[in-house]
Order: sequence, then C-alpha cells, then structure tokens
Amino acid sequence: MHPIPLISQSSSSFVVKKKMVGVFRLVSGYPGPSGFGSASTAQEVTEGIDGTNLTALVTGGASGIGLETSRVLALRGVHVIIGARNMKAANEAKNKIVRENTRARIDVLELDLCSTSSIRAFADNFIALHLPLNILINNAGIMFCPFQLSQDGIEVQLATNHIGHFLLTNLLLDTMKNTVKATGIQGRIVNLSSIAHHYCYYKGIRFHKINHKQGYSEKRAYGQSKLANILHANELSRRLQEEGVNITVNSVHPGLIMTPLFRHSAALMKLLKFFSFFLWKNVPQGAATTCYVALHPRLNGVTGKYFADCNEMRPSSYARNESLGRELWEFSNKLISSVSEP
Repeated sequence: MHPIPLISQSSSSFVVKKKMVGVFRLVSGYPGPSGFGSASTAQEVTEGIDGTNLTALVTGGASGIGLETSRVLALRGVHVIIGARNMKAANEAKNKIVRENTRARIDVLELDLCSTSSIRAFADNFIALHLPLNILINNAGIMFCPFQLSQDGIEVQLATNHIGHFLLTNLLLDTMKNTVKATGIQGRIVNLSSIAHHYCYYKGIRFHKINHKQGYSEKRAYGQSKLANILHANELSRRLQEEGVNITVNSVHPGLIMTPLFRHSAALMKLLKFFSFFLWKNVPQGAATTCYVALHPRLNGVTGKYFADCNEMRPSSYARNESLGRELWEFSNKLISSVSEP
C-alpha cells in the first residue's frame, strides 16, 4: 500500500517549494502576503500609521537597527524610550533623531542587559517615570563572542540576548498590563531573534552545560540564544492568552545586516558579504520587520508567531517545541533566582 509514502513525499515537496519561494522573495525583494518583502524599509511598512498615543521601549536603540527602529517609531509619533549601556551614544542617537524630527519624543535610560542589577535598576527607574508602556522591543544583542561569563556568572551571549530580556520583560509586564487596562489598546512585545536559531546546540539548549567552556562554540551559543528568544516569546504568548491579557508576543528575524554586532568577526563577515551580497540588507530594510510587527494594525491579535521580511515564517522544530519552551522558562527563572541570592 502506498498512501503513507505518497503523503510524505507530497508534504516534503510542499515544504521544499515553500523554502524556494522564500529564497526567491529574499533575493528579489518581491513582496509576500503582507504586501511587503525583504526590500521594504521601516518607513515604508509604517507609512500612514499614527502612533501618537503609544509609548515604546527599545533596548539597544542607540545604534544599528535599534536606532533606525527608534527613529521610525518616533517619526510615527510614538514616545520612544531608548535603553542603552552606552549613555553617550544613546544621547547622541537622541539628538540625531530630534534634529531630523523636531517633534520626536525620545528619552534615554541606562541599561546593561548583561547585568541583572542594572536591569532591575532600569526597571525601577522606568516605573518611577509613571509612563504607560504599549510596546516593548527586545532588540539589543551581542554576537559570536569568545567564551566569557557575565558579571553574574552566566555565559555572556545567553545572558545578554535572552536572560536579560527575559528578566526585563517580567519586571515591566505589570506596567504593560496596567497600560492595556487603562487605555484599551493592545500591548505588543517583539523579540529580535535570527535565522541563526536553526544553528544551535544538540537538543537546542544545553541546560546542564550553559556555563561550560568545554564544547563552547561562539556560533552555536549565538544560535542557542536566538532560539531562546523565540521560545521565550512563544511561552509568554501562551501564558498571556491563558490569562486573557490583551498583549501579543512575537519574534522576528531582521535579516543579514552589517552592524556593530559583527565586531567579533568583522573580517569573516565582510568576506561572507562579498560572496553573498544579494542576501544582505541595509539598516532601513533591517528594521522593517521589527517596525511592522510592533506597529502595523494588520497584526492586531496575532501572537506567538515568527516573522521574517515582514511575513510570517515557520521557525525550526526546536522553536516550535512547547515543552522545550516551558523548560527554558523554568530554567531562566531558577538561573535569575540563583543570581539574586545573597
């Protein structure tokens, strides 16, 4: 009998065709179902959107795609708070945006996502401002770092890219919930992940060897942290839906962009870009998916999804594993608790 093999072959062929279509859209910039594609810019995907009644927090908003995200949100009338480790760069970014757009509402607060004490201080300072919080964009990150531990004793890529944002989101979640209740406006959380989440450790997250130097790979450690971003978004989305809270949580792949993230492997990336120039985006294009998911009315009520080139995409099997997401949630809480113990 042939039904099972035939269905399997048909399904496999469908997946291959979808991937080929995705590659074509990436290279050509041809728009997907959303009407936007890899060539779309952040300004284009937010054209005509009025965000004057919204407040957004952008981590790492002082450079790269974080700066472009902050600029475009401010252009649409959003009050933007930039969380940044380098306050000099953050104030320069603020001044640059305001020079271009005199009506821009930009504030900056110090935030080091590699330090749980800095994250707690940032959250306290933000809450003390008594501002609403409609949009949280977990944008900041580091990439391909040689093995090192954070000041809290956590492998630095996971500490910065996932644990820091996990703690920050938890600390600000009540503020977002209160904003939803007070305004009736849906809240949105956007986690910046990467297509690199496909290239992670065996079984996705090496829970029992998180801080082990032996077996460490800067590329797989980065992929692990980006996988964690998606798992975090999906699990938080599930929990908020169970609570009946009107806050969506999604993750995005911004695309390949030459930004300061590549400072640990600049020569390699420049060589790679030379041979794959047609796959790379500029910064305005790189910020497009973040701004689309954060602002576009078409995504009202859309949650627990993964986006690339402003279109919903299917992430890896690890990223879709709900039990892995729950395990990471519990692991992250325990890790943060162990750091907080005197």
